[in-house]
Amino acid sequence: MSVMRLDKFLADAGAGTRSDVKIKIKKGQVTLNGKTVGKSDIKINPDSDEVCLDGKKLIYNEFEYFMLNKPQGVVSATTDAKDKTVIELITEAKRRDLFPVGRLDKDTEGLLIITNDGKLANRLLAPGKHVEKTYFAIIAGEVTEDTVLRFAEGIDIGDDKPTAPAKLKLKGTYDKEEITKITYNNVSDGNNSGNDTIISEVEITITEGRYHQIKRMFEAVGMRVIYLKRLSMGNLSLDDSLKPGEYRMLTDEEVKLLVGNF
Repeated sequence: MSVMRLDKFLADAGAGTRSDVKIKIKKGQVTLNGKTVGKSDIKINPDSDEVCLDGKKLIYNEFEYFMLNKPQGVVSATTDAKDKTVIELITEAKRRDLFPVGRLDKDTEGLLIITNDGKLANRLLAPGKHVEKTYFAIIAGEVTEDTVLRFAEGIDIGDDKPTAPAKLKLKGTYDKEEITKITYNNVSDGNNSGNDTIISEVEITITEGRYHQIKRMFEAVGMRVIYLKRLSMGNLSLDDSLKPGEYRMLTDEEVKLLVGNF
């Protein structure tokens, strides 16, 4: 790894903002290879130099990877003047260059990767890579084998060209009397007007990321998405133990799974 400024190392290691760490350095709270330092612009080698804050050795990771179960009501952005962002949900000490890999709609839940690895993010999102993304959805309308075939052929959603073929799997259908038995988080009367006679549960896998793509695909065949949750992206699946709004760091094995898509 190339050399870097001491204050950047500290900030990236979760010691605070650049301003915070400069104050800590001036106060003598930082040592470099056992000696107290007083300047923030000293160049260090993260691979060979030992940096301690208040006597505790700091470990530097060039990249960080988090798995977030995105809840409804937050936006997939780094900053937003109106709504809470997914980055704000990462509450532990964190570096300032984190960003979400792609976007989930504000009312969509599920797997979202948070990282600072731009190269990996670009690969996961590049149209030419055809990385699969699988969702669970509750649909107002009756999904049939004909619907499955239409999705497999690609759907005209009003763009310059139809969508790429999508894999649609029917999980179950419910008539009007059975609809009240379906209980999912955040599936409210506002989403289900009560006028729907048939509700379908599906899994859908797409390889693109067009604007509101899944919603527009079902609208194009006369149906409506009531609830949407992303289950997987590439080889990585959402940890079932994570409740909406919860997150954890990816394991080394899970990072390898993501890289294994290429």
